[in-house]
Amino acid sequence: MSVQERKERERALRERLIVATARELAEQQGWDAVTTRRLAERIEYSQPVLYSHFRGKREIIGAVALEGATEMAAALRAATAAADGTRARVAALAHAYLDFAERNPAVYDAMFRLDGGLAFAQEDTPEPLKDAFAALLETLGEVAGDGVHPGVFTESFWAALHGLATLTRAGRLPPQYAGQRVDLLVDRLAVI
Repeated sequence: MSVQERKERERALRERLIVATARELAEQQGWDAVTTRRLAERIEYSQPVLYSHFRGKREIIGAVALEGATEMAAALRAATAAADGTRARVAALAHAYLDFAERNPAVYDAMFRLDGGLAFAQEDTPEPLKDAFAALLETLGEVAGDGVHPGVFTESFWAALHGLATLTRAGRLPPQYAGQRVDLLVDRLAVI
């Protein structure tokens, strides 16, 4: 291995360590606790080393969001692949989405609530975000209904899921009706 290859590998490892540490700290204490100073202390590198990877917290949030999008896409595809039948796939997708949001609140915030400097629904949208949307579209596009644009339907269904995830997390919705909410979305919104 050349010196250049070793340096690139070490740099990639440091970057993964920064992202993993930021994610861990955010999950434990919230995003307000994630500062470059605290990250530098936790990973035992100087702040200038951190800044050589990321220009600041915003870019770190963006990196966590991209990692989360990759994980969410995998979770959605795994859930829908295990389901038998159209309705079961849509319900599995909805439950997997809401489960992901509940299990990974800081990552979900990085993806959809905080400014990570990422473009959504644009030409320059990063591939992990496009793939997460594609994971939704793969199942939801088939139940959009006649004359309904599959992408627009997917956006609307996604917005409903996001609303449920956000309101549930904020304690605004009684938890005992979570399953009924998903059933309503699946049965009333999707054409199955």
